[in-house]
Amino acid sequence: MPTARFCKLIGVPERTYRRWQAHARAGRPAKGPWPRPARQASWQVVTDLAARHTAWGHRKIWAMARHSGHRVSMSTTARILDDAGLLLKADYQRERRQLAQQRKAAFAKTPTGPNMVWQFDFSEYETAGGGTWRVAGIADYWSKYEFGWYWSPTANQHDAVAAVELALAEAGELLPEGLDLLEYLTDPETGEVVPITLVTDNGGPFRSARFAAFIEATPELDHVRTRVRTPGQNGVRERAFQSLKYERLYREQIDDMHDLVTHGEDFRAEFNTVRPHEALSWNRPREVHLRQADPCSPNFPEPENLPRT
Repeated sequence: MPTARFCKLIGVPERTYRRWQAHARAGRPAKGPWPRPARQASWQVVTDLAARHTAWGHRKIWAMARHSGHRVSMSTTARILDDAGLLLKADYQRERRQLAQQRKAAFAKTPTGPNMVWQFDFSEYETAGGGTWRVAGIADYWSKYEFGWYWSPTANQHDAVAAVELALAEAGELLPEGLDLLEYLTDPETGEVVPITLVTDNGGPFRSARFAAFIEATPELDHVRTRVRTPGQNGVRERAFQSLKYERLYREQIDDMHDLVTHGEDFRAEFNTVRPHEALSWNRPREVHLRQADPCSPNFPEPENLPRT
């Protein structure tokens, strides 16, 4: 039977069949497994990082490998994790990420540096031993830096004021020595104070007279509330609380308030100084907040273009 007719009967292209014949004559398998030098070279680094950060996906593991000076592509990292059974299958929604970037903010001018816009809200968590606890947190919109969290069994106006005071104190500590926050916010030419825009939702603590009086007496702040039922306007704050729960709290045994605070503060330190942030070109929030890294380009030891998304 002619080869062309035989290939047509079995449904295999003639070129493919002849390639199989050539492999058979040379004693090689017709199909793989092919050498994978890129995966073999990066296997240990990637799997070790994935074992230490089990809640992270392949993109953050890739960024951590690049920060450690190891040259590996994002796709190779995903394949290594898949081969090792460490990749959690998920259908990523590209459109959802694009819409998140296009959300209208609750401020007119896009921030271009730290301490221009802060986002503030409460979140809650119920411990295994009983009791629901609240955390009040403020995040810098530009650098994504998480200021100190205020933990409490309540979420009222007093807790809101205490959380803002905690953030103001930490923001001052992060400034260069000898410079206070009010001086930092003062325009050197006009002497006018450009206050930080504090964005909140329309919850009771933020509509209270006490909170309004506190803002009025604090020249460093200007309070803005989002539109009703538009949590996307406070998206940086909401997303960070989601990461806290899904990457740490839901993965641990949280028996009481002490465990909750310990795990929460450990995560906050990791979030600010270790965890690569995709919105900051894989830099860390503290580096960006202190202007040690550019949020538009990765701060890897070796320069490399970011993969297209």
